[in-house]
Amino acid sequence: MSSNPLEQMSKKHQFLVAIDSDGCAFDSMEIKHKECFIPPFIKHMGLQAVSKYARECCEFANLYSKDRGANRFPAYLKALDLLAERPEVQARGARIPTLQGVRDWIKRESKLGTKTIVPEAERSGDPDLKIAAAWSQEVDDTVKAIVHGVPPFPLLRESLEEALPKADIIVCSATPTGALQKEWQEHDIAKYVGAICGQEVGSKKEILAAAKAKGWSADKIIMIGDAPGDMAAALSNACRYFPINPGHEEQSWYRFFNESLERFFAGTYAGAYEAELIAEFDKYLPEVPPWKR
Repeated sequence: MSSNPLEQMSKKHQFLVAIDSDGCAFDSMEIKHKECFIPPFIKHMGLQAVSKYARECCEFANLYSKDRGANRFPAYLKALDLLAERPEVQARGARIPTLQGVRDWIKRESKLGTKTIVPEAERSGDPDLKIAAAWSQEVDDTVKAIVHGVPPFPLLRESLEEALPKADIIVCSATPTGALQKEWQEHDIAKYVGAICGQEVGSKKEILAAAKAKGWSADKIIMIGDAPGDMAAALSNACRYFPINPGHEEQSWYRFFNESLERFFAGTYAGAYEAELIAEFDKYLPEVPPWKR
């Protein structure tokens, strides 16, 4: 059986709504990165001597910059790069791993997740992949143990109910599929979606491309996301993009429910209206970390 749930999904409507999960449907980005990703990262990467700076770099790369929402492996490599160039870290003589083996793996693997890196680490014996695989596995286990009882943002459920008569709905996320299924089922909203597509399916760009291949035309697909990577995935497939603005998620969902969804169905979303939303979204996440400004 295919690992792509889109292949088991039948197209019922002319419109498709694709929704990111962490930080978009659920207010789960902060707890996941600060409690589940970063402490194991400091442990497995041997960053105890510079843990304060490591935490700052990880939080910037994954929560407060234009890299927000990226897959864990490239995003945390970016955090290592930021950490290595900090004068405070260099002054302490801390050894920051480069994880070249992981960088090489990212170039040849599109489905970046625990389920792909663990067997690759075992097959190759690469020490960098072994470190990253152990970290990634601990992240998954910690998320499973800690992250529960986090409800969807207000008006997410109502938006799904409003969209359902006219649109097929999928989850399009870089989170492991099992975690997505758990969260969407926990809050009884999995029933609204035809497919839950996580990191095992591919990148968000690949997921949307696969949706187009199922028969939805690009101008009838809208991606809802809270990160520049979500926007890039949508625009690279010529799909529409609706931004959930970080720190202003409730207002964004209010706008989608009361205004933007109707425009999408009416064919008046693209153009000046979408451009205005994207311009506003672009202001929320910086490229340069605060310690460099």
